[in-house]
Amino acid sequence: MRLPLLLWWYLLSGCSLLPTSPVPAVRPVQPDIASFALNGRVAVKHNGTRHSAGLRWVHQPQSDEILLLTPLGQTAARVYRDAQHATLDDGDKHYQADDAESLMQQTLGWHLPLSGLHHWVLALPMAESEAQIERDAGGRMTVLRQNGWEVRYLRYAGDGVDSLPARLELKRDALQMQLLIDEWEIQ
Repeated sequence: MRLPLLLWWYLLSGCSLLPTSPVPAVRPVQPDIASFALNGRVAVKHNGTRHSAGLRWVHQPQSDEILLLTPLGQTAARVYRDAQHATLDDGDKHYQADDAESLMQQTLGWHLPLSGLHHWVLALPMAESEAQIERDAGGRMTVLRQNGWEVRYLRYAGDGVDSLPARLELKRDALQMQLLIDEWEIQ
């Protein structure tokens, strides 16, 4: 009698040691003042050229830091933006401009609207300009058109209406970008 009871207790205690599944990433309650970080991958196609990199993006209400990473996880380039200026460090080269969009246009020949992108990755339109939005049957955004950009939401981290995107595609003119988000950190 004692052995089956001991075995039963052992099995039950073992269940508490099983790993739990991660909680799906959910949109912050106040997205305009929220800070977040994401890890993932980015692929860019522009005028016939293709680039891909790992990505670490830390967004604060007053600043952004984007690290583009090599396949081994080393920093290949760093973009930093705050209210005063934007910088891009690419190995031994250092570039500076008044804003991130101008800096990227100057150094890469294309730009991402960083001021809008931090809303779009949260599956939200920018409040300052008009947007066209398409939603799925569950209420999640599937397509956002704003400021000449088309953002397609291809996959979400969860099933809820407030789930955060896990895969996005951004298009404008000759620029196409795929963003695959592996991990969200909402602060």
